[in-house]
Amino acid sequence: MLTSHIRLARDGRVGLITIDRGARFNSLDVATARDLRRAGLQMARDEDVRAVVLRGVGGAFCSGADLKYIASGGDEAELAYLTPSERAVPEGYGERFKQILEYLHSTISEIRRAPKPFIAAVDGVAAAGGFGLAMSCDLVFVSPRASFEWAYGKTALSGAESSTFLLPRLVGLRRAMELMLLNPRVDAHKAVDLGLATAVLPADAFDAAVVAEARTIADGPTPAFATAKALINQAAGIDRLDHHLALELQHLVRSADSDEFKEGLRAFLEKRAAAFNA
Repeated sequence: MLTSHIRLARDGRVGLITIDRGARFNSLDVATARDLRRAGLQMARDEDVRAVVLRGVGGAFCSGADLKYIASGGDEAELAYLTPSERAVPEGYGERFKQILEYLHSTISEIRRAPKPFIAAVDGVAAAGGFGLAMSCDLVFVSPRASFEWAYGKTALSGAESSTFLLPRLVGLRRAMELMLLNPRVDAHKAVDLGLATAVLPADAFDAAVVAEARTIADGPTPAFATAKALINQAAGIDRLDHHLALELQHLVRSADSDEFKEGLRAFLEKRAAAFNA
């Protein structure tokens, strides 16, 4: 099934969600974020699906919200639901981010609550919101060309898509601050060392290898896995995730309306480093 740029498929008891927007590094506009949420809900609640693989096409996993879409002002019709009909859609980039992130945050929340494993297959870059989306999955398999990058600071954004919640839980406080402040691009093997990824799988058969891992899990005791996942979530404080996602959204919308973000966005579009203190 193709909806917008999201493809759904089944391989036995394994569900496959593919972000198919390779020309834009699998970034998310409103329609793609909305359809990703629909796909996540469908796979999470389909009892015949016992494990789900989330992946991208074209040598990328996901690069988060589509900044070119944000810069263009988005789609006024798609933004209308945020605003009572008698008022115009508020100005500012924050409102343009808001709708994308509301869909994406709902997807991330569903992944963490789902009574089955979600597996990220990262073959290429996972940056900003794509980084957060990968972190929200239960397992993360990577190809040798995979990389992870915080990236928010390049455009003066504060971070969202679960990144400020899950990152310190996965790598520890000091490493989380390093990844945020210094913004290194983390390669596949380093990602495994840090705890961001589960294992590196061969590049020449990556998709097949990930699906094989998913099939093994799907053949396991799904109800027991679901209970154990819920208990591990509770032990890790994941019950606070929805509250934290709301805070991330609030602060990112505010930072997206700042002068620093305007400079960061211009720098992104002009393919140069931002001059925040010029």
